[in-house]
Amino acid sequence: MQAYFGFTTIFLFVGLVFFRVIILKSQGIEAVEFGAKDKKDFKILPFAFFYFYLIIAHTFGFPTIKKQELFQLQSLSWIGVFFSSAAVAFFIWAMISFSKSFRVGLLENTGQGLITTGAFAVSRNPIYVAFAMMLVGQFLIFPSWIFLLYIFAGIFTFHRQVLKEEKFLIKQYGEEFKKYCKRTRRYF
Repeated sequence: MQAYFGFTTIFLFVGLVFFRVIILKSQGIEAVEFGAKDKKDFKILPFAFFYFYLIIAHTFGFPTIKKQELFQLQSLSWIGVFFSSAAVAFFIWAMISFSKSFRVGLLENTGQGLITTGAFAVSRNPIYVAFAMMLVGQFLIFPSWIFLLYIFAGIFTFHRQVLKEEKFLIKQYGEEFKKYCKRTRRYF
């Protein structure tokens, strides 16, 4: 049962991103800039597709890499369901807080100004926090060494992206962003 929760939450995550991009596009807002400034972004895609396949394989019994399970504890699996569900809720809150400013990539966006309310009053990077929570939750549901590696790789990748975004936001918003950084933590 926990595997179905894990499957549902990760695909809710991805579905919400696609839904938001489509809604913004229908309003004339280009929300995807993935890979235009940094071609290395495309290296992420095969790892993401492999991750999604592993979730599907573990949930529905498709072929996968043998002997990857690290432990089998129902209580940790349910904690994983909680983490994954909390990640989706936090992600939805971040998307609502973003309003029309949501972007995939580093697109200049001065229309709404710097978003500092809602989820962004708790964390400067609530979407990355939600993704990290999701990775931890998925690992607890599907406790394999591969998902453990994804936690470390994901957090490293998120942090690298956050540092790029912060440089971008300092250029775009200057002192306003620096003040925001002083009062709001980068993650939690």
